[in-house]
Amino acid sequence: MGDIEDLPVLPAGAYTLRRWETGDLHVVREASADPLIPLITTVPAVYDHAAGRAFVERQWGRPATGHYPFVIARTADCRAVGNAGLRVISADRASVGYWVAPSARGAGAAGAGLRAITDWGLRELGIARLELYVEPWNTGSLRTAESAGYVREGLLRDWQRVGGELKDMVMYAALRRPR
Repeated sequence: MGDIEDLPVLPAGAYTLRRWETGDLHVVREASADPLIPLITTVPAVYDHAAGRAFVERQWGRPATGHYPFVIARTADCRAVGNAGLRVISADRASVGYWVAPSARGAGAAGAGLRAITDWGLRELGIARLELYVEPWNTGSLRTAESAGYVREGLLRDWQRVGGELKDMVMYAALRRPR
């Protein structure tokens, strides 16, 4: 496990993945207003400066527990537009996830972030299997997973609590040694 200062900067085309900074509060504020992001992440559901800052500072301690949160930032101006994260489950398996603020959707940030964190997890960390879970109705995220090389493995019924309710999830995986 590492320290937040150990997080690399990952190139991702028109985007860069980097550590969270206090200057990224604008994207936390926008994500807080989204009806879904706070339900499936630790983004505060009600934003104020203290809650936003607490969210960012929480990200700094997460690598010590095997969670690696990266800001997805536009390379051109370094402005944060979302998050891509990897959570180590075992030496051979990790889970990945991502979100993009509503104002930045449709510009390729999610796919760029997912491809970069997938490459880092498989090649640099040497993890054999990366898993990704997507709600079946989320067609944009289903397309993002598939465009990043993830293979759909099946539907997991009542797999995850979202907003207090058990939800089905489509399971995707990327393998270090594709079959």
